[in-house]
Amino acid sequence: MKFLCDEMLKGLARWLRAAGYDAELATDGEGDRALLERARREGRLLLTRDRKLLEFRDAGRDVLLLECNGLAECAHELVARLGLDWQHRPFTRCLVCNVPVEPAGPEDADRVPADVREGPLYRCPRCGRLYWEGSHVRRMRTRLADWKTR
Repeated sequence: MKFLCDEMLKGLARWLRAAGYDAELATDGEGDRALLERARREGRLLLTRDRKLLEFRDAGRDVLLLECNGLAECAHELVARLGLDWQHRPFTRCLVCNVPVEPAGPEDADRVPADVREGPLYRCPRCGRLYWEGSHVRRMRTRLADWKTR
């Protein structure tokens, strides 16, 4: 399942990426028609809280109008409406670029804190951002597990 989140759902897009989903984010100022065309062209489900997007012809098949107000509420709504698995493939995508991460090379080890160099290290091939299992990831895993069970 591939997603496109409108500007109002930037945080949700990041969490979908954390769960392992391909979740693109609308560019600032991208118009409604352009968003809908992009979702169709890329085979994505457009997630929005903007009712006006449903006014476009045949928008209902490409747009999911969310009624939620906060991040946790949106997470639970996606579980209820789509059967979304928040532990799909956690931490396999760059949270910034949405590109699948790859194992980092030994040359990247000096770019991370010494206490995490022994564990697995991943790198985004697009932006070069490094990822590792730190306390932040453990907290995020806990949140993803909580969203899955509710």
